[in-house]
Amino acid sequence: MNITTFLIVCPLVFLAGFVDAIGGGGGLISLPAYLFAGIPVHTAIGTNKFSAVFGTTLATGRFAKQGMIEKRLALPAVAAAFVGASIGARLSLRMPERMTLIILLVILPFVAFLVLNKKLLRDRSPEEEQITGRTYATAAASAFLVGIYDGLYGPGTGTFLIVLLNVWSRLGLKSANGQAKAINLATNLSSLIVFLMHGTVLIPLGLSAALCNMIGAYLGAGLALKRGSKAIRPVLLLVLVLLFVKIISQLLVQ
Repeated sequence: MNITTFLIVCPLVFLAGFVDAIGGGGGLISLPAYLFAGIPVHTAIGTNKFSAVFGTTLATGRFAKQGMIEKRLALPAVAAAFVGASIGARLSLRMPERMTLIILLVILPFVAFLVLNKKLLRDRSPEEEQITGRTYATAAASAFLVGIYDGLYGPGTGTFLIVLLNVWSRLGLKSANGQAKAINLATNLSSLIVFLMHGTVLIPLGLSAALCNMIGAYLGAGLALKRGSKAIRPVLLLVLVLLFVKIISQLLVQ
């Protein structure tokens, strides 16, 4: 590492925190930033998890303070996410990257369809949200599956969670975003533990990037709280497009 590494990574991780707090997908910016700075793949993923934990913690705290996280619903989902991410992180250290990208490439068009279909992905007022046994089950299942993906690869995790919680668990977009933050915090922590155990985290770079990520996450969470679904939907679409292009480009060069 040298000063150039920090100059490349830190501003982009700030932007990643800002975007992630609004609609998820900050890893689409932060992970490539580490790779562009010349960090090896597994070390980039581990260090990215390290810095992301701080920003996600700050954003989660701000959403919780505004009453946007239903604790009874979040607890089982967080537990499922923690287990899923631990499994995914271990798979990441063993599975070829190309296989992961191909799997994701199959999933993306389906997720894009959900986001574009206004009859499926729609906002709901707090009065329309009904927390039932189905809500608990679908939220936990979503957290577990997306947790595996987050530990395995990562970018787009928040976006996938918001879509699943809105469509499958029938939460409003703001509520889904709040729950997604708590779940994403669990997936980041769980996978980070695995990467720390395998020595694939650059602590000095991670701490500097974490500060930038926290500032971006604080500002982004403020915009999401202020504008709600008007800010979330466009960011979701942008994240999906960027992720799709990124995966295609990676597959072409391999």
